[in-house]
Amino acid sequence: MNASTSKLSLRHLLCAAALPLVLGLSACGGAATPAETAKPVSTADADPAAAAALPERFKSAGVIKVASDIPYPPLEMFDENQNLTGLDVDLAAALGAKLGVKLELQKQAFDSIIPSLQSGKNDIIMSGMNDTPERQKTLDFVDYLHAGFSILVREGNPENITTALDLCGKTVAVQKATVQGDILRSYEQQCKDKGSDPINVTELPLETDVQTAVRAGKASADVVDSAPAAYAAKTAGDGKVFDIVRDPANPAGYNPVYTGIGVLKKDAGLSKALLLAMEAIIKDGTYEEILKKYELSDYSVKTAGMNLGKDVK
Repeated sequence: MNASTSKLSLRHLLCAAALPLVLGLSACGGAATPAETAKPVSTADADPAAAAALPERFKSAGVIKVASDIPYPPLEMFDENQNLTGLDVDLAAALGAKLGVKLELQKQAFDSIIPSLQSGKNDIIMSGMNDTPERQKTLDFVDYLHAGFSILVREGNPENITTALDLCGKTVAVQKATVQGDILRSYEQQCKDKGSDPINVTELPLETDVQTAVRAGKASADVVDSAPAAYAAKTAGDGKVFDIVRDPANPAGYNPVYTGIGVLKKDAGLSKALLLAMEAIIKDGTYEEILKKYELSDYSVKTAGMNLGKDVK
């Protein structure tokens, strides 16, 4: 499977157009390095098994191109100096270090992110993409997060939304091409059973657009992955813009799913190399350090895995 609107400006969006950015291999945290000033690739920290498994075309190129729908905090965002940062940014740098190549983020709209791999423009996806059986028909996923969906509402929860079924008959905004829209539409019969109209799902291009709609009262709620929801509730207007609905029956969020790195099935060798690199950063503690930096430890995977996503009930 984006920034709090209080911190996101037009300048941030224009700045995103300056991608691609090459991630420095020596550091696990912090900003991306512009391509023109990037340091030469070092293999000093490379994991032998992961580096050996990487297909030759990526070794020769020295680069893996990463499609990413930027911004999508706390996975991809800009810091106060307009440098790219976030969980996916740091994770990509750490994986690149183990593989001995650069991982280069390319800004890509989420609804065209899979076609960008199919056309050869990009090689992998790191963009908070949920690992689902439908997507597994096209992609293999190296999973790195496990979290549910949360309901984000205006501060004070003026419409008294306490469960997902309280969304029946209301307009709810989600980002276009995400699985949340399908999940909300699946509540149609339950809404009818309680005598309510179905949820009116509005799909918008960016998560920032979704949050703006909620702030403006054009939508009653935003249904989004728990990590971005928690970030928005904490940071937007210094925590004075949004609340997260706390449903006692779903303390970890609704319908927990895996989030992973998407790779075309034809690139099985690349998937294997990424899985080995993920195992390496879990083993040496780098993975947990990155999660702690962004307060996402609750959503960790204990061991590296591939295609763990199952049908969402």
